[in-house]
Amino acid sequence: MPQLLLEIFSEEIPARMQAGAARDLERMVGDRLKAAGLTWETIRAYAGPRRLTLLVEGLPTATPDRDEELKGPKTSAPEQALEGFLRKTGLSRDQLVERDGVFFAILSSKGRQTTEAIAETVDQTIRAFPWPKSMRWGDGTLRWVRPIKRILCLFDGQVVPFDIDGIVSGDATEGHRFLGTGRPLKIRNFNDYRQQLEADFVMLDAADRRRRILDQARAVCAARGLELVEDEGLLDEVAGLAEWPTPILGEMDPSFLDLPPEVIRLSMKVHQKYFAVRDPAVAGLAPNFVVVANVEATDGGQALAAGNSRVLSARLNDARFFWDEDRKAGNFETWLEKLKGVTFHARLGTLADRVDRIAVLAREIAPMVGADPAAAELAARYVKADLASGMVGEFPELQGIMGGYYLRAAGEDAAIADAVRDHYRPQGPADTVPSAPVTVAVALADKLDTLVGFFAIDEKPTGSKDPYALRRAALGMIRLILENQVRLPLRRLAFMHLWLVTERLAEEPMRALEKVPYALVREAGGDLEAAASEAGWENKIDAMFHGTTDIAAFFVERLKVLLRDSGHRHDLVDAVFALGDDDLVRILARVDALSTFLATEDGANLLAGYKRASNILKAEEKKGPLPEGAAEVGLPGQPEEEVVLAMAVSAVATEVDAALEAEDFEAAMTALSRLRGPVDAFFEAVLVNSDVPAERENRLKLLAQVRAVMGRVADFGQVTG
Repeated sequence: MPQLLLEIFSEEIPARMQAGAARDLERMVGDRLKAAGLTWETIRAYAGPRRLTLLVEGLPTATPDRDEELKGPKTSAPEQALEGFLRKTGLSRDQLVERDGVFFAILSSKGRQTTEAIAETVDQTIRAFPWPKSMRWGDGTLRWVRPIKRILCLFDGQVVPFDIDGIVSGDATEGHRFLGTGRPLKIRNFNDYRQQLEADFVMLDAADRRRRILDQARAVCAARGLELVEDEGLLDEVAGLAEWPTPILGEMDPSFLDLPPEVIRLSMKVHQKYFAVRDPAVAGLAPNFVVVANVEATDGGQALAAGNSRVLSARLNDARFFWDEDRKAGNFETWLEKLKGVTFHARLGTLADRVDRIAVLAREIAPMVGADPAAAELAARYVKADLASGMVGEFPELQGIMGGYYLRAAGEDAAIADAVRDHYRPQGPADTVPSAPVTVAVALADKLDTLVGFFAIDEKPTGSKDPYALRRAALGMIRLILENQVRLPLRRLAFMHLWLVTERLAEEPMRALEKVPYALVREAGGDLEAAASEAGWENKIDAMFHGTTDIAAFFVERLKVLLRDSGHRHDLVDAVFALGDDDLVRILARVDALSTFLATEDGANLLAGYKRASNILKAEEKKGPLPEGAAEVGLPGQPEEEVVLAMAVSAVATEVDAALEAEDFEAAMTALSRLRGPVDAFFEAVLVNSDVPAERENRLKLLAQVRAVMGRVADFGQVTG
């Protein structure tokens, strides 16, 4: 079947926009062709520095005839409603169909040539294309990311004729700006298109460009006994900068290697789009770099390498200036003073205020992770200091990292320096999780302060919007907790910190800093309400508990995302969290044990029995309160199955309580599995809703006991499967 080939050829498209543009082109054209009644076999878009290309294969030559039925008003509706429907459809009353007291209009439309639908589709797509930034040029009104030069549009080998603001469709494109012939390339179909472009030094597919860059960059490094420092983000970017990428190995002054490697790599990546190079012989960076050119140089790239080396030297000289200035004595005190004048958020105070909160929180968390409280508090005092440094001002990506270097240079303890360096981690799913106790305490404090602070001022994520990266902060905390097996009382900690934040936002703070809510709660023996009452905050306690619930629920949603990505069922998280537990380590252990249990025959059958018992109890609860107390045994005429279940529930309850106390959740599930047989037998042989009131009451008590003992392990009513 015929193919559609579309190319929109323009001036350079920013690399960061290309992948999204390819997806948008495929989606928008596909949606419009589908709306026109067309189907196809395959559709694929390509993006490069100067062109967006779309290939659609298997299109028919014409759209099919279509009959569309529109439902109108009832036959008893007012005349005005019928007249409006007739105007909408363009039909007369005689042409309507009456069925079941309702008017229907049958609208028939003849099929049309696919080329007509393509012309309309391309015009609408180009005019409505969602570039993050676009521009107009010349005297036209058309907007595109950069001026459009040509539009190639072929269907079944023939040009689809149309004109968009003076740009006439055709069958020609252009090759490489510098290496190509400079003549228009006449195209017949997609294979011809791809072959001619490659012959004119243009690689159409971004995946091919990435592969060429990586293979050749590794090769030029290996030829000198070096290794490429690979960077996926940079690889994607440079693949969008060159149509015919050619990696070239350059050299830099070896004296720059006394700079931190992160500074060198970032200078190369951010400013110059160079790859760093590693010397395996010395386990460090080599005085080299790889630049990806868009040409094939006649001298093997020597002139290009030399020119780029001079530019890089200028950049690294700037970095060395910042490095030397930032390491001067007394800078940390100066930087900390500067933080008092830097606003973190208009409603959350300055960066200095934030540091105060993080320090207090880090001291509170430290014993929970096995860290020294004084060391955690000291590290927290330094975590944001490097934001006022010259190097971080030039390279914001190095915040924290530079603070660690500067603290080491100042002779600070390595644990403190490492905590400052790593307190932002993990910043994504691929980032490693710190394990040093002081670092874990400070990282948790930093992220929890962010979450609690923005929840306190009602700046929560909504839909896809998360301007303060709160989801990332929550996921970072969850990974820190789970991978380090941190037993964190999340609700209590969130409550106390929410109290601290709220108190700091108040016009008249209640206490001096040394009397923070953490100390008040300790003095009250951990009783949150008593501590708030003693501080005179009774009227705000409900709001703080509500805020704490919101924060805990937010964590659970993030935990469900994390567990779902690793193959866990989200309903099991709900079933465990419904018990009120906020220890994420314990929650995960329960979820794992519950998942294993429900995968067994005993677990699946017991779940069915639980739901049956629960449904009976819910129905009875609607009629009035359920009978209280334990079921009796030895009643006259009592079925054996009822007695066996009552005795089993009592024994299992004892075993479950002991297992939960020891946090042996597998043992708790094993104990529950012993209820499977008695529950099945009970439902097969015993009528719960007996006509004898005493029998019915005793059996309802027994089912309530079954529900209660299972409910100590998880809320099985939340389990969907």
